[in-house]
Amino acid sequence: MEQMHTHISRQFSAELEDIRSRVLQMGGLVEQQIEQAIEALIKGDTALGEKVIMHDTQVNKMEVTIDEECNHIIARRQPAASDLRLVVAVIKTITDLERIGDEAEKIARMAVRLAAEERPKNNYAEIQALGGYVRHMLHDALDAFARLDIEAAVRVAREDIKIDQKYDGAMRQLITYMMEDPRTITRVLNVIWAARALERIGDHSCNICEYIIYLVKGKDVRHTSLEQIEKEILGHGR
Repeated sequence: MEQMHTHISRQFSAELEDIRSRVLQMGGLVEQQIEQAIEALIKGDTALGEKVIMHDTQVNKMEVTIDEECNHIIARRQPAASDLRLVVAVIKTITDLERIGDEAEKIARMAVRLAAEERPKNNYAEIQALGGYVRHMLHDALDAFARLDIEAAVRVAREDIKIDQKYDGAMRQLITYMMEDPRTITRVLNVIWAARALERIGDHSCNICEYIIYLVKGKDVRHTSLEQIEKEILGHGR
């Protein structure tokens, strides 16, 4: 009986490890989607933009597959405590990753539209700068998820403040372009949509960090300030 229990326990551990690694695979694909969408926009590469749009179905399929596996684990294993938190955190994380994939697809669609427009002198510097920050934030959030590192998760969540500041600065600059030269309005509006998509990716990456804290500490920190999280979870500021 004990041997059978050990066997079942090992199988369960392998299943949990499998869904964790699948999340990271999905995250890797989404990271690639963002990188290629930004590159397509900056270089005016229509073919690359179309490729990103086409690959969004792959991201969607991964979400469905992982979600189904999580539901099977809940039904078959009836996990308790930390194991259940892992399954819940995975379900929440893949939802945000799928939405990040949707935002990457939006950027790719803007890239295809902008390829037909006259290129600005600054070569979409706003998107380059904001895109770099957002890509690093998502990468670091996935790295914190892989290591279940709550200190890193809080650190990465803080990056969203910088992304919001960069986004606000980019918006001011883009609105100025439209006011100075109304002929740029169509082009700038497309760039604004791309910048908005990047800002949303930062929000979703921040959500992933919150799920890591929930998974490790069992505490839901949504709608909680970063200062409060650092004080309660990390024991800072006492």
